[in-house]
Amino acid sequence: MERMHSVTVGNERRPYPAGTPFRNIAEDFQPQYASDILLVERNGKLCELCKTLDRDCTLKMLTIQDKPGMQTYERSAIFLLLKAFYDVLGHDRIDRISVEYSLSHALFLLPSGRFQLDQALLEQVECRMKALADKAIPIRKHSVPTDDAIAFFREKQLYDKAKLLRFRMSSRVNYYELDGFPDYFYGYMVPDTGYVKNFKLELFQDGLILRLPDPSNPGQLSPFRPSAKVFQALHAGSQTSRALSIPTVADLNETICRGEFTQLVLATEAMMEKQIGDIAENIAKRPDVRFVMIAGPSSSGKTTFSHRLSAQLTACGLHPHTISTDNYFKDRIETPLDENGQPDFESLSAIDVEQFNRDMNRLLQGGSVELPHFNFKKGIREYNGDTLALGPQDILVIEGIHCLNDGFSHALPQKSKFKIYISCLTVLNVDDHNRIPTTDARLLRRIARDARTRGYSAQATIQMWPSVRRGEEKNIFPFQDSADAIFNSALFYEIALLKPYVEPLLFQISPNCPEYQEAKRLLKFLSYFLAVPADAVPQTSLIREFIGGGLFLD
Repeated sequence: MERMHSVTVGNERRPYPAGTPFRNIAEDFQPQYASDILLVERNGKLCELCKTLDRDCTLKMLTIQDKPGMQTYERSAIFLLLKAFYDVLGHDRIDRISVEYSLSHALFLLPSGRFQLDQALLEQVECRMKALADKAIPIRKHSVPTDDAIAFFREKQLYDKAKLLRFRMSSRVNYYELDGFPDYFYGYMVPDTGYVKNFKLELFQDGLILRLPDPSNPGQLSPFRPSAKVFQALHAGSQTSRALSIPTVADLNETICRGEFTQLVLATEAMMEKQIGDIAENIAKRPDVRFVMIAGPSSSGKTTFSHRLSAQLTACGLHPHTISTDNYFKDRIETPLDENGQPDFESLSAIDVEQFNRDMNRLLQGGSVELPHFNFKKGIREYNGDTLALGPQDILVIEGIHCLNDGFSHALPQKSKFKIYISCLTVLNVDDHNRIPTTDARLLRRIARDARTRGYSAQATIQMWPSVRRGEEKNIFPFQDSADAIFNSALFYEIALLKPYVEPLLFQISPNCPEYQEAKRLLKFLSYFLAVPADAVPQTSLIREFIGGGLFLD
């Protein structure tokens, strides 16, 4: 007699025979969803649709509108693109195709080899991608011993994969195969190419972009409106990583194994200090500048950067004074509410903009101002006799999420402001085909800092992260290109350094928590890195803001 299992989806329970693929179950429930089901979550664990039913369970259907679903679609689209490129050009003409980073809801890739990257080639590749998608070719998953996988990828001349797997502790690894084309991916895939329906290739700068669907409207491509200045900063970071011979995690691990970690830290810190010094010199060359306005997303290192920039401004003969815009918060009872009825502390309306402009204009005109201090425990703005007046060489270094928005400093002359956008723009990749999202590096930083300075669990930080990201999209990213300078606060070695701080915090999240899946994903990501101690990291390093032991904050 055929064994049956009970499957619950939402409020509905249905019986299915043991061994039924989740894909078949998803097809039964597909009419209830506006876009394709790409994964399922079985009792809180992510599963690919090719997996089969082996127990009674509760399933949650995931589409491109869910973060794991979007990640699966992106990964599968990359695999399809790679297969099409090699089909069109042949292996002998391609040296490498590197998936560099995300850029305005698209992916930037750099192919290299014996070919001309032009529109005609992209049209051929895109045509091949569509042909493969139309055929719904299976994407097969293979589990093999790690040693066999290393030998296999060396034979296929995918040396970045072989190097990466050399540092894997597990005895077996999974790789994927599409119509005879193998590759290793960090994460799940769709069952076949027919699920990858919406994409577009376009030339961009010295590479190409792969445009992907808008999760909120899967039938449309996400708009591509890249920040030219952020792209330049990312591109410069990629070039530097190649110059240091650490474009991938495997290269970083090999550097650590050779005992060259200290040299890497010193080189990275020296390059960052030079970048800060160059910004300070540019400010000093503009005598009308009295306000240095610094903004960036969460965990970019704004506080440490402000201190280090102040030191460099002092070296340029200026007298910097740091101010946090948080001290201009309105009293908590006046804080506006968001769409969910919760206090919206990231709204511009949460700040006393007019008082800030009055104070800054008075300073600009040679007057004296008593600066406020916001008491976060009481939720009120206080005045404690902290007065300031600007002399000829004095300059204010002001840090806050709205500093790039001229609506915040509307009464100040443009020539009096020098605006800096700071962000952790990670350029290190897991390997050539698996990028590291910049948001992951910032999230890891925040988990470490929140636990150390605020007593927050990793679960609490992960829970808050989507709200933080929405605030960034609304209040910071639209103003990136208004900056006079872009500062990339990413450190090539930082994830290896953060690993021993963050791993124990992530392991504390239990499987029955909604944040468990994200914690598990981050733990797998961290497993690719060799951990390093903080001994070689100077007290002035920006990463000290997150792990402690810093000169400026501790």
